[in-house]
Amino acid sequence: MQNRSRDHARAGRATAPETTCPRPPKLQHGERVEAAYARTALLRQADAERSGRDGAIGGFRGRRRQYKLAGTTGPAADAEAPAGSAMKEAALPGPSRRDLGRMAVAAGAGLAAGPWLRAFAIARAEAKVVIVGGGAGGATVAHALKAGAPDLDVTLIEANPIYSSCFLSNLYLGGIRPLESLNHSYAGLHRLNVWVVHDFAIDVDPIRRIVRTRGGRTYNYDRLVLSPGIDIKYDSIPGYSREAARVMPHAYTTEAASKRLLKRQLQQMRDGGIVAMAMPREPYRCPPAPYERACMIAHYLKARKPRSKLILLDPKRAFAKQDLFIEAFAKYYKGIVELNLSDEMDDFGIASLNPGTKEIITHAGRKVRADVANIIPQQRAGEIAAKAGCTEGDWCPVHPQSFLSRKMSDIHVLGDAAIADDMPKSAFSAHSQAKAVVADILAALTKVERVEARFRNVCWSLLAPDDAVKMAADYAPHAGRLEASTAFVSQTGEPADVRRQNAQDNAAWYTAITSDMFAKAANGGQLLGGSGGDRGEPPKADPPQPDPSKPDPFQSNH
Repeated sequence: MQNRSRDHARAGRATAPETTCPRPPKLQHGERVEAAYARTALLRQADAERSGRDGAIGGFRGRRRQYKLAGTTGPAADAEAPAGSAMKEAALPGPSRRDLGRMAVAAGAGLAAGPWLRAFAIARAEAKVVIVGGGAGGATVAHALKAGAPDLDVTLIEANPIYSSCFLSNLYLGGIRPLESLNHSYAGLHRLNVWVVHDFAIDVDPIRRIVRTRGGRTYNYDRLVLSPGIDIKYDSIPGYSREAARVMPHAYTTEAASKRLLKRQLQQMRDGGIVAMAMPREPYRCPPAPYERACMIAHYLKARKPRSKLILLDPKRAFAKQDLFIEAFAKYYKGIVELNLSDEMDDFGIASLNPGTKEIITHAGRKVRADVANIIPQQRAGEIAAKAGCTEGDWCPVHPQSFLSRKMSDIHVLGDAAIADDMPKSAFSAHSQAKAVVADILAALTKVERVEARFRNVCWSLLAPDDAVKMAADYAPHAGRLEASTAFVSQTGEPADVRRQNAQDNAAWYTAITSDMFAKAANGGQLLGGSGGDRGEPPKADPPQPDPSKPDPFQSNH
């Protein structure tokens, strides 16, 4: 079948160069195929650098372009239609119908379907969309655009061939989920004929509508989507720097190495050691995340280093889900977690730190000599947003209905980089915003009717195994800004079965959103190195606690 399809494809593109990369194999069950595809993506990208867009990869795309319009005839019509085309509708994997039904009602996820799937659109001739950033916002936009308008020219520029999600990474630090289960490739987007470029976007010319990459390539666009996530403001904490982060990691981006470093330091720390966490000032990515991380680190210490202590130094006077976290600290981690919140008298923001000695001094004069220090500085929009002229201060103002930049025309900014008013920075928010961006692009570049945007965010936090809390809200544009309408937050003292259901919903949501982001195959694909079964699901229970005198089994994660 593969040989026959290849012959038909060649017959349909007589002018294509002979150096065209071979059609990548379909993903099959098993993680080896997924890993091989990631390597293939890198080889194709290298070919593109040598041959140009209309060379190696251009030829690959060209031989599938003929399927995009209804009524294709000739030899190519006999070949298999690509997933996501009008001839073959893609089926998204994920949790069971019961899971998705519950998620759609309780969390407003709406992951597997959206307004762009109601009818396939015919894109304006040669219409080009370039997306920078392949996370919860950018990858979702790429998938949804190709699902809604298969003939639209979509390019996704993402530096990393493997995406390591920041969301749920705290569970890795707590020993509840392996880091490999958070890794995903872009193979599904390749199958949809999204041109995925593994390179750094370094500049944008909004007048000529061109994106430049570190590799020296340029990409024209009709619409540009920026979803670059965050950059760390190292200089926001005196004494902190990129070099200091190699000793006192922040572990707050999608960089897997930083997470591994923090976990390794926890593993190697003596029992009875001191772990210090410097909490960030607002605004920052995922407001409850540092406190979930505190719970997960405390869970690890309780199980493996029970004589150790976790000291939280917080420049804020209050934080998200505060009562719920304080309840968890007392219930599960009494004697381990020490919370220092700032008030009128004391400011526990960091005045200085010494990477050599790991000594931290707060504005209140508190000195902590840590064995392990997790420093989370202030943040800003990814640098490419500033290069594009979309920032105002550290973040990007946008129109709330479409997430079009208020500073530059035909550029959307979404996710953590955008100023979304009441809507917090989170993966769920970015995914929700991506739907609005897709609806606006399809209305502008195709014949699809514009659909009114609806926004929602749900944020789960794991306090301990099988004990999760959540907060949720709907958002709508009002008077030029996004405002929260209905809202929900878990309450202290809830029954154990409610908290257990929250934890299960969180795991189901992760499977669903990553399936949607990366257009995983109908069989659920396989997470790179995942250990959770066919759909990459996390372990159902906390791993058994080993004998402290034996080697730490978590060392194998590194």
